[in-house]
Amino acid sequence: MADGLPTPVAGSGTGRILRRAIALVYLAILVLVPIVVVTWRTFADGLGTIVTSLTSQDALTAIGLTLEIAVIAVVLNVVFGVGIALLVTRFRFPGRRLIGSLTDLSVSVSPIVVGLALVLVYGPYTGLLGRPLAQAGLQVVYALPGMVLATVFVSLPLVLREIVPVLEEAGTEQEQAARVLGASGVQVFRRITLPIIAPALFYGVVVSLARAIGEFGAVKVVSGNVSGSGQTQTATLLIETRIQNFEPGSYQLAFLLVVITVAAIVVVGLIRSRQERKREGES
Repeated sequence: MADGLPTPVAGSGTGRILRRAIALVYLAILVLVPIVVVTWRTFADGLGTIVTSLTSQDALTAIGLTLEIAVIAVVLNVVFGVGIALLVTRFRFPGRRLIGSLTDLSVSVSPIVVGLALVLVYGPYTGLLGRPLAQAGLQVVYALPGMVLATVFVSLPLVLREIVPVLEEAGTEQEQAARVLGASGVQVFRRITLPIIAPALFYGVVVSLARAIGEFGAVKVVSGNVSGSGQTQTATLLIETRIQNFEPGSYQLAFLLVVITVAAIVVVGLIRSRQERKREGES
């Protein structure tokens, strides 16, 4: 050591290269190889097979149902995610930390357990709330409402976690100043709060949409996986059915979901790069 500086370790450059190589191999085994295999199997039988697999009646119905559930879930996540974020960052009250902890519960609990809990509560025969709802003519489990609930439960924190840090970092000075000048709550939110959280909100929406489209475990439990009339079969459930029954088209549908996920990751990466460049420009 000289002048208080640590002495460079011999071979440190080789060590860094080795660590990077190990990390790349690890990621390749977990992520890259499966994606390459799915892509290869998708195009192995030609473009005609892809078109046939993705345009069949059951595939179109499953994709449509998946998109419907995902859009509804994202809208609910935005409304309640923004509302909960404002509640826990702009107000001080007993139980505030508990609310934040409860919203993280869905990322800690297995989706299968989430689906089972929804069945126990909203099941049409033995559910605590499901029986009176069924008697009133509203079926939750084994129908669209239950599938939406399951998807919302597993994807809610993805919006909330992006907004809360931004609101905490921004503080309340601008909002308080606007109120002093006579702005209403709606005006404060629209002109000050929303522009502040807009990049984080968009990021959360993209990630939440990708998560909702790819959800399997919780939806499988509450859906009943019915095809045809009274469809409750999403794209992920159709993939499972085709694999179990040795039906063609599972790789093509899986590849479509991979493309959607990769597109979401690219969008998120572009947003982050733009934000980092903006911060560097401001500094």
